[in-house]
Amino acid sequence: MEINQQNSRKTNVRYFILAMIFIVTTFNYVDRATLSIAAPIMKNELGFDAITMGLAFSAFGWAYTGMQIPGGWILDRYGARVVYGVGLLFWSIFTFFQGFIGYFSSAFIILFALRFLMGVAESPAFPANSRLTVMWFPTRERGMATAVFQTAQYFALAVFTPLMTWVIHTWSWHYIFFGAGAVGVILALIWLKFIQDPKHHKGVNQAELDYIQAGGGLSNIGDTKTKVKWCHIRTLITNRMILGVYIGQFCLTTITWFFLTWFPTYLVVAKGMTILKAGFVASVPAIAGCAGGMLGGVWSDWLIRRGNSLTVARKTPIITGLLFTSSIVMANYVSSEIFVIAVMSLAFFSKGIGNLGWCVIGDTSPKEIMGISGGIFNLCGNVASIITPLAIGYILARTGSFDGALLYVGIIGFLGAMSYLFIVGDIKRVELTVETDKLDS
Repeated sequence: MEINQQNSRKTNVRYFILAMIFIVTTFNYVDRATLSIAAPIMKNELGFDAITMGLAFSAFGWAYTGMQIPGGWILDRYGARVVYGVGLLFWSIFTFFQGFIGYFSSAFIILFALRFLMGVAESPAFPANSRLTVMWFPTRERGMATAVFQTAQYFALAVFTPLMTWVIHTWSWHYIFFGAGAVGVILALIWLKFIQDPKHHKGVNQAELDYIQAGGGLSNIGDTKTKVKWCHIRTLITNRMILGVYIGQFCLTTITWFFLTWFPTYLVVAKGMTILKAGFVASVPAIAGCAGGMLGGVWSDWLIRRGNSLTVARKTPIITGLLFTSSIVMANYVSSEIFVIAVMSLAFFSKGIGNLGWCVIGDTSPKEIMGISGGIFNLCGNVASIITPLAIGYILARTGSFDGALLYVGIIGFLGAMSYLFIVGDIKRVELTVETDKLDS
C-alpha cells in the first residue's frame, strides 16, 4: 500500500526544467551583454566611434531577428532539447572567440561577424523557452514560469555586470568573453544530457503528466509534426490580437536593448563614472527589473486564481508596466547620480512587470505551430535589437547627448501600452482550421 501511495504522488520535474531554462537564459543574456560591458574600453582601444559601435551592437540583432522564422520552423521540427542545446553550444563558442578580436587589424569585421553568428545560434532560444513552459506547466502556473525565465535577463545583468567590470578592471576585456563562452559550452553538454519533453523524461510520473494536461499544459505538442504552410503564417500575421501583441513586444524589447547596449556607456560618458563604478551601478536597475519580473508573473497568476479572465490577468500587468517604462525620460531632468539610478530602476522595474509577452504568445499560439508562432513574435520584438542601438548611436552622433535617446525609449514604451490597450482585445488561443488549410491548397 505504501508503494502505491508513493507512485501516485505527483513528481515536480517541471521545476527542474524551469531551473535549467533560467540558468541557460541567464548565460544567454550574459553573452549578449559582454560587448556592452566591454564597449567603453574597446571603443577607445580599437578606435571605434559611436556609429561604428552602434553597428557592432546591432550585428547580433540583424541575425537574431532574421532567423526567428527559420529558427521557429527548426524548433517545431526537431524539438527544444536538440535545437536549444546545439544553439547554446555554438553561441558560446562564438562568444569565446570574441576575446581574440583585439589581436587582428580587421577587428570590426571579425567582431561584426562573430556577433552576427551569435545571433543565428541564439535565434531559437526564446521560442524554445516558451515551448518548454507551455509543455511543462499548466495555465495557472505559466505566468510564474514565464516570469522566472524572463527574470533571468535582469539576474544576468544584476549579478554579472559587476563581475565582468571587475574582470575588466583586474585583467582586461578579453577575459569576459573567454569566461562566458567556456561556461556556456559546459551548460550545453548538461542541457543535452538532462533535458527532455515531458512524455520522454525518465523522472516524470503519470500523476505529474495528468496534472499538467488537466491544467491546460500541452505536453503532447511534440507528438505530431505539422507541415507549416503559408496559410498558417497568414492566420497569425492577419490576426488583430496577435498583431497587437507583436507591436507591444517590439516596444518592450526597446528598453531591454537600451540597457543591453548603451546603458554602461551612458553612465561613463554622460555621468562621468569610471568603468568599475558603472558596472556596479548598472546592476541596481537590473535588480529592480528582476523584482518587477517576478512580481508581474505572480500578479498575473494571482489574478487568474481570483477568478479573473485570462485577458485581465495578462493585460493588467503588461499595460501597467509599459506605461511606467516611460518614466525613463525623467532622467533627463535630474543631475544627482542617486536620482538617475532611481529613475532607471523604476523604468526597468516597470519593464519587468510588463514582460509577459512570451506568456501571452504561449496562451494564444496555435498548438500545432508553437515554434514558428514564437519565432514571428520574437522577430517582431527583436527588430528593436537592430533599431535601438542604431537609433541611439545616430542620436548621439547628431546631438552629442543622451537626452534624445531617453526620450525615444520613453515614447516607445508608451506606444506599447497603447497597443495592448486598444489593439489586442481579448486574449484567446488561435485555432488552425480545416478551412484555413483548404485556402492554401
